[in-house]
Amino acid sequence: MNDFKNIAEQYKIELLENIVPFWLNNSQDKKFGGYFSCLDREGKVFDTDKFIWLQGREVWFFSMLYNKLEKKQEWLDVAVHGAEFLKKYGHDGNLNWYFSLNREGKPLVEPYNIFSYTFACMAFGQLSKATGNQEYADIALKTFNIILSKTNNPKGQWSKVFPGTRNLKNFALPMILCNLALEIEHLLDADFLKETMETCIQEVMEVFYRPDLDLVVENLNTDGTLSDTFDGRLLNPGHAIEAMWFIMDLGVRLNRPKLITKASDIAIRMVEYGWDKQHDGIFYFIDRLGYPTQQLEWDQKLWWVHIETLITMLKAYQLTGSEKSLEWFRKVHDYTWMHFKDEKHPEWFGYLNRQGEVLLPLKGGKWKGCFHVPRGLYQCWQSLEAISNKE
Repeated sequence: MNDFKNIAEQYKIELLENIVPFWLNNSQDKKFGGYFSCLDREGKVFDTDKFIWLQGREVWFFSMLYNKLEKKQEWLDVAVHGAEFLKKYGHDGNLNWYFSLNREGKPLVEPYNIFSYTFACMAFGQLSKATGNQEYADIALKTFNIILSKTNNPKGQWSKVFPGTRNLKNFALPMILCNLALEIEHLLDADFLKETMETCIQEVMEVFYRPDLDLVVENLNTDGTLSDTFDGRLLNPGHAIEAMWFIMDLGVRLNRPKLITKASDIAIRMVEYGWDKQHDGIFYFIDRLGYPTQQLEWDQKLWWVHIETLITMLKAYQLTGSEKSLEWFRKVHDYTWMHFKDEKHPEWFGYLNRQGEVLLPLKGGKWKGCFHVPRGLYQCWQSLEAISNKE
């Protein structure tokens, strides 16, 4: 396992020869624009609805490849193909981004979900860098400002919660903003960027990370206290671990080694806590007091949880030299490649049962698209190469 160069090659080949061609060849809707994300095991379309998260993520991914890896026209064309569809149909005219559309681009679900906004913002931010197109930059920046205006009430008029009885705040938005701030750094005023980064770090590392529990929680009372309720006891180990590589990236950007070390330690704590000691793999949800969760899928093993853990553990080893992080990378690497990689067809499975058997043979659906697998392979490849060069 110390042969980092060989493992780097493994991640690189999987990305460029398996995953990228799968999405290039199967996901583009040449007739109506945008992408199909509901793809079966072989890459055939089984549903034509279009989900804004996944449209935005695919635009982002191919723009990022173009910007960071190689100026391939094919990659840029695919990104623009998706962005133009999003620009035309993805929002209500005021950049309130719908959740889903039908194949032709007619809205199916109202803009209730803040992550439609965050991934549209990421998409147009990265594409503006690739193209120099000011309209794309404006869409990203205006969307970012809308996101910031919604931080206290992300669902707005579509929230089902009765106001005032139990006001909880959720971890997901501050976590994603850590990543989003760096994604659109080129569009933000330097002072505003610094302020945004500091707020995100404070929320993630001082508010949702609880030193008394040594855990990152998913929901808190708005005054920052713990809530002894289903939502308040909920832990999502994958979320917490993913957030730690966003924090490490901010630590690098701000030159804060202590922050990087703290994030690395929290990530190890969360993977130890979330690991299924009976069947291996990382649980999807856990109740911190050991009660049954509301989520019936609590014990499933999900692709993104394991892939984000690989990124985090490698970054932690790369940046801190933590042997524990390397051990965890090794363990999660073996589990992930053994269970999620499909040996017969391109792309990876997304959903396993607790025992590690495939639950759904799909390669893309309502939540899984061209994002976690390719981004994870890219990130791990880059970290492994950096480690290999250092050694």
